[in-house]
Amino acid sequence: MLLAADVGNTNVVFALFEGREIKARWRIATDPRRTGDEYAVWLLRLLELEGHDRDDITQIIFGSVVPRSIHNLTVLAQKYFGIEPIVAGQGDAEWGIAIDVDDPRTLGADRALNTIAAHEKYEGDLIVIDFGTATTIDAVDFTGAYKGGIIAPGINLSLDALVGNTAKLPRIAIRKPESDSVVGRNTEDQMLIGVFWGYVSLIEGLVARMRSEIGRPAKVVATGGLALLFDETTQLFDEVDSDLTLDGLAILAERAIT
Repeated sequence: MLLAADVGNTNVVFALFEGREIKARWRIATDPRRTGDEYAVWLLRLLELEGHDRDDITQIIFGSVVPRSIHNLTVLAQKYFGIEPIVAGQGDAEWGIAIDVDDPRTLGADRALNTIAAHEKYEGDLIVIDFGTATTIDAVDFTGAYKGGIIAPGINLSLDALVGNTAKLPRIAIRKPESDSVVGRNTEDQMLIGVFWGYVSLIEGLVARMRSEIGRPAKVVATGGLALLFDETTQLFDEVDSDLTLDGLAILAERAIT
């Protein structure tokens, strides 16, 4: 079985694959200081709870946008599984896609993995939206080439900035407002309207401009933790694929052994 780890700025998501099927997944807060030993205490117990043993793992791959995490995950793989891990984008797991931007080395692992998986799973020109700590909107052409994209603050970052830099505004939870009205009657409603509907407008506006620039029909694929929330309120998404980044890791792992 394949153990894949997607290291984001906020969370590390581990997934256990049998072929292309995810059998289990676990999430832990990203902390570059977390040692391989600490990962092992947590992960080996979760494997056991799911009815698996460390010997079931035959391959390990991880992709990371947090470079400091790579060493400790490598220690986890080598010390506790006896496996030399695959690092997405390196060695046998090079991206294998055209990266048509000014400096291809600056492309984050998550965006490259999303490009790989989206091109394999969906046809034609694509716009991939990933709702993570930052929200990224990426253009992938019909050949599978990464053509560039957009980086915007994630909705939680926007809310953190609003609350953290004002004296009286309260912390609120991100959710769809109960009313479709954009005239709030109290402070909390006004904040929620501004953050939520403002974000929907941001996404819809940027995707419309990107589609116009592409000049061909482009399918919109959404991924990331808040994709399902926004799918309830906009007709923008053609596909919602919560496992896109993990699937990209599984695809790279297959290529690395062929």
